[in-house]
Amino acid sequence: MKRISAGILIASLLTVAAGCGNNNDGNAAPASSAASSGSSSSAPASTAAASSDAPKKDVTIKVFQFKVEIADALNKMAEAYEKETGVKVDVETHGGGEDYNALLKAEIASGSEPEIFNSEGYAALEPYYDRATDLSGEGWAKDVINSAAAPARVDGKLLGMPMNIEGYGIIYNKDLFAKAGIAELPKTLTELEAAAKKLQEAGITPFSTTNEWWSIGQHTINVGLSEQPDPVKFIEDNKAGTASFKGNEVFGKWINYVDLVFKYAQKDKLTTDYATQVATFASGKAAMIQQGNWIQGDVDKVAKLNLGVLPIPIDDGGKAHIYTGPANFWIVNSKSKNAEEAKKFLDWMVTSETGKSYITKEFKFIPALATIPATPEDIGQIGAAVSELAKDAGGWNWGRYPDGVIQGWGAAMQEYQGGSIDKDKLFEKFDQAVKDIVSK
Repeated sequence: MKRISAGILIASLLTVAAGCGNNNDGNAAPASSAASSGSSSSAPASTAAASSDAPKKDVTIKVFQFKVEIADALNKMAEAYEKETGVKVDVETHGGGEDYNALLKAEIASGSEPEIFNSEGYAALEPYYDRATDLSGEGWAKDVINSAAAPARVDGKLLGMPMNIEGYGIIYNKDLFAKAGIAELPKTLTELEAAAKKLQEAGITPFSTTNEWWSIGQHTINVGLSEQPDPVKFIEDNKAGTASFKGNEVFGKWINYVDLVFKYAQKDKLTTDYATQVATFASGKAAMIQQGNWIQGDVDKVAKLNLGVLPIPIDDGGKAHIYTGPANFWIVNSKSKNAEEAKKFLDWMVTSETGKSYITKEFKFIPALATIPATPEDIGQIGAAVSELAKDAGGWNWGRYPDGVIQGWGAAMQEYQGGSIDKDKLFEKFDQAVKDIVSK
């Protein structure tokens, strides 16, 4: 792996934290904070105050979370917290192909109130305003990178702790590219198709893709949203009914990228779930995958690949981007009887040596707090590549739509992927999904 100096990572952090991003939409997120290049990549010891003999407390914190990639490591972190404090943390994970938001609402409706749950920012957070505890006064709040916190700032209050910084683009296998004779990395859509053809001619499947609604839905559609001249204006006009996906110039280009991925993907893409998509890529059966740095841990479990990240081109303009933002927020439920204990757990997560080690070395997260050091060795090749590209990144904009819209988009994309609708009908369904939810 190409080593990135601490200076580069720090410069990237400061540049993006100042608010840059190609669309100036307030949602482009910064790269990793970094420690000195001499930082150890081995897991540090627990805090000096910690004790494995901590007395048991009659307290259980329930965490209802969606990040399937960190489920095992988060459970281990919970065990470490219990050893240090005596407080039990019960983690329940729902993600991947599950509709996390629907399951969370059902959980709350049943009378079971988790102490901590996940929510995206902007419109996605609105249904939880009555439960989201103001965390502005917490000691760690001053260290949160501004652009990572922005989606959860409401009327001057910070209603959640950003989980991390994530970025996605086209992750590629450098060794398979070399095997196919691809010397120059593709920067345009035409060049991307030429690379795909070379891979195919070399007997290599160009893309591993999925039928998961959230991947081909919100992530892929966000590319078209973020490439608008003014993403926020387009979204607000779209919700107001004065702007449409159908006939939009950017989405007219965007669909060509979608078609290219589907054309050069594996044969069983219509039945490929997220886990299989990642496993296919990790095993070297495909050269590219549209995903983000969150797959690093799952890839590493299969093989130690030589990876890089390409910006996503939708035309031949040569101005492709990756897309970055806070993956989600940890929300402390004010209606829980153990809200104060929940805040203590989050504080421990981002201030203790044990917690910080899990965030970077086990979760492979790019931290959302400037005080958490992370080296390329910690966060992996994909995270390091995202950090390099973050200064020119586009933002995450799907969260500006209310819940239900992106699910409608995902369903429409599944139909399009299967060939049951054409692109005109696809765009009509995108617009209809917005009308159906916004008009309620």
